[in-house]
Amino acid sequence: MKILVLGAGGTGGYFGGRLAESGADVTFLVRPKRAAQIAAEGLVIESLGERVVLHVPTTTAEDVKSDYDLVLLSCKAYDLVSSVAAIRQAMAERTCLVPLLNGMSHLDTLDAAFGKARVMGGTCQIAATLTPEGIIRSMSETQSILWGARDASPLQQERAQQLADAYAKTAVSWTKSENIIHDMWEKLVFLSTLAGMTCLMRGTIGDILATENGQALLRRYLDTAIQIARREGYAPREKSMARYEAVINSVGSPITASMLRDIQAGNEVEANHIVGYMLGKARQHGIDDTLMAVAFTHLQTYQNGRARTV
Repeated sequence: MKILVLGAGGTGGYFGGRLAESGADVTFLVRPKRAAQIAAEGLVIESLGERVVLHVPTTTAEDVKSDYDLVLLSCKAYDLVSSVAAIRQAMAERTCLVPLLNGMSHLDTLDAAFGKARVMGGTCQIAATLTPEGIIRSMSETQSILWGARDASPLQQERAQQLADAYAKTAVSWTKSENIIHDMWEKLVFLSTLAGMTCLMRGTIGDILATENGQALLRRYLDTAIQIARREGYAPREKSMARYEAVINSVGSPITASMLRDIQAGNEVEANHIVGYMLGKARQHGIDDTLMAVAFTHLQTYQNGRARTV
């Protein structure tokens, strides 16, 4: 199977790099500057004392061919439109796409661009960054990827299994899901709560829990997100509920959302795609949206202020 990975940063570089390391046929679609860097220095991954230098092929949007079986799409939600344009030439008739974005709303955009029959579901968990020197630096022992067919079409089923066969040769934690939309909704419930609350309060879960009303507000936000998922037909399952409970009751926890770290660095954030999306769903289903509305207004205010300075 020929795989094209959009991006060679923390997410695409790590998960695509691990495939390339195992011998898979992987090409990275990157900007010219990143292509030149990889050609000169290799794709470098540093993880828990390990340093791997991979010599991998790259291409740019101007030169990409339409001879790939699968595209791994790793981009931020605010780069989705430009990413769709970049991969359009690569999407042949039997090419399937696995998006690794957070949230759900990107599926509508991708379906409109390429057809639902070629757009699978996917998500991942990773704590990695691209350093100024171009090194993909993993910051956690846990890096996992999850994907699956959104329907029973032979093409999606075939590509999902081929990707499983490829990841089976790596040390990456992976899952070929039989209910990928349910899995994506469970992650969105957790992520929207974590992002909404840690960004709103500008602190860790532990910092929030140490306040007089923090636990009650965490519980209120999470319960709202759970209600939304239930109304959408994807009630969180027992394992996910246990994970939610563990997080919102973890006294002293240093956990924050990566969205807060983006704010602290002055970067653009996926506010609309995560918190704004859930706020819209709350209003659609007539669920109390007060706390979500405050969190989203906070994020929009940050975005407005940032827009004046960049």
